[in-house]
Amino acid sequence: MAKIATVITSYFEDVEYTDPAKSFKESGHEVVTIDKEAGTQVTGKQGEATVTIDKSIDEVSPQDFDALFIPGGFSPDLLRGDEKFVAFAKSFMDDKKPVFAICHGPQLLITAKSLEGRTATGFTSIKVDMEYAGATYKDEEVVVCGNQLVTSRTPDDLPAFTREALKLLS
Repeated sequence: MAKIATVITSYFEDVEYTDPAKSFKESGHEVVTIDKEAGTQVTGKQGEATVTIDKSIDEVSPQDFDALFIPGGFSPDLLRGDEKFVAFAKSFMDDKKPVFAICHGPQLLITAKSLEGRTATGFTSIKVDMEYAGATYKDEEVVVCGNQLVTSRTPDDLPAFTREALKLLS
């Protein structure tokens, strides 16, 4: 089963973390939450979910994981201000490991300069940013690019997002 790195900090979109994480775990995969400091608690922007961070970014290496999960909300925008998270995400893209990004999750991949030549989707407000980053933007519930990158737009797309992510992990 896969070990999934999940980069997350406060103001993540609650269900964009909780729903896929639950499905990943129920399918036998390990979900490891990563932020700046292990043991801290981060809270979703809706206040419905609180997550205890398993590892600090300084304790992990992309080589320790099989896939990367980037929940949306304001979390990806906060994380992309830290070069450690940017380099971490870039490594997964460069190594062609599965990457799952929903809503504003692709913002971290934009900053990592990892979307050029890719087909992807995200929340409508980052469409132009994704296009400037070199992505072909599709307004679809889920976009799978190169048997590696799975992206979706909003919480409404979670069933399709999770289904396609689990397909890549199987």
